[in-house]
Amino acid sequence: MYTVKLTKLVDKMKLKNLTPEVDIENIVINHSDINRPALQLAGFFDYFDSERVQIIGKVEVTYLEKMDKEARKEVLNTLFSRKIPCLILSRELEPFDDMLEMAIANNVPILQTKKTTSAFMAEIIRWLSVQLAPRISIHGVLVDVYGEGVLIMGESGIGKSESALELIKRGHRLVADDVVEIKKVSEQTLLGSSPDIIRHFIELRGIGIIDVKTLFGVESVKKIQNIDLVIKLELWNPEKEYDRLGLKEEYIEILGNKVICHSIPIRPGRNIAIIVESAAINHRQKQMGYNAASDLVNRVSGNLKRRNEERDIKR
Repeated sequence: MYTVKLTKLVDKMKLKNLTPEVDIENIVINHSDINRPALQLAGFFDYFDSERVQIIGKVEVTYLEKMDKEARKEVLNTLFSRKIPCLILSRELEPFDDMLEMAIANNVPILQTKKTTSAFMAEIIRWLSVQLAPRISIHGVLVDVYGEGVLIMGESGIGKSESALELIKRGHRLVADDVVEIKKVSEQTLLGSSPDIIRHFIELRGIGIIDVKTLFGVESVKKIQNIDLVIKLELWNPEKEYDRLGLKEEYIEILGNKVICHSIPIRPGRNIAIIVESAAINHRQKQMGYNAASDLVNRVSGNLKRRNEERDIKR
């Protein structure tokens, strides 16, 4: 299970710590969902998930203001005693004295943000979903080609890095070489990035390590990219039947998500960079509703039908 330190959340969201007495260094968050306690403030704690970040807005604060002081103190003590990771007040709302008292007594930090409740909830859920997403590291090269994230895979030494270098020279951007860290942020989206220690570097056999950012400029690299397409490089096998039309899509499964995959045979004279570019453009065309293979099949079928009709007329 992946976790995020609360201190990282505080820095990222620019939160103000209203309880400096509470040590937040060792508090971690392991749940991407958040909770806005409503029924809990009314005393209903059945099915309450105490691992979630708790956010209170103007509605909840107004409700607490109208409560009897002793009842409010009791319900807040019950909330904080569940060992929640933190309580965040939106709209720069100020906490009650008894809220601070109960939070400090239970060692729960109270944080504050300037943002509205809805906007802040959307932002924190999106950020936590990425930070806590399931992930794997695979051997390959990730390149941004015309805005499409192309993951190039294949055996070691087959030419992945050389193909990436040619793509960079043609104006595309490197995301990761050798090791690609992949996060599943949704059922449709995979995000790929490079480990910090090797970011922007490419290994070329016979030359060594080169710094792409230094050689080609900042416009030649990118920190993170969606994975839209997989290209598998493999040595040419004359006995294997390769797809020549592209009517049926092939897929590879990564973290449970299916990604379109093309197997590209390698042999002397094939320019892999141009093939990758064409695959990326063709993939975008298909996403926009145009399939060249289907169009060709329809043309051929229409032509055959027309010839048959002309032959029938002559008879």
